[in-house]
Amino acid sequence: MSGAPVGIVLVSHSAAVAASVAELARGLAGGGAAAPVAPAGGTPDGGLGTSAELITEAAASVDGGAGVAVLVDLGSAVLTVKALLAEGDELPDGTRLVDAPFVEGAVAAVVTASAGGDLDAVVSAASEAYGYRKE
Repeated sequence: MSGAPVGIVLVSHSAAVAASVAELARGLAGGGAAAPVAPAGGTPDGGLGTSAELITEAAASVDGGAGVAVLVDLGSAVLTVKALLAEGDELPDGTRLVDAPFVEGAVAAVVTASAGGDLDAVVSAASEAYGYRKE
């Protein structure tokens, strides 16, 4: 396990949604050393959409060397992150796109990273959120 926690980036088409989910996940992670979380929502001019620039800035801001888990809300956010990963030099080494539900996955990722989980554990915890039953 690295000394630095895994960083988390939350990509939404809405800046408000990304920021709110980041706040929720940080709050539910509880006390102690929280993993770094950065929202990357909307476009640079404040509109709805996704921005490669905002995503790369967010990933750089949370990268402590232990990897970065990127969670996304909808289709074009997935495509934008995949394109950045394919370019190979836009995102920090060890950045992974996580297939997980946005809110539940974000909470699981932040809690796991804050507890010292490595990138594989963070990705696994977030992905397992698909199985959370609400009935």
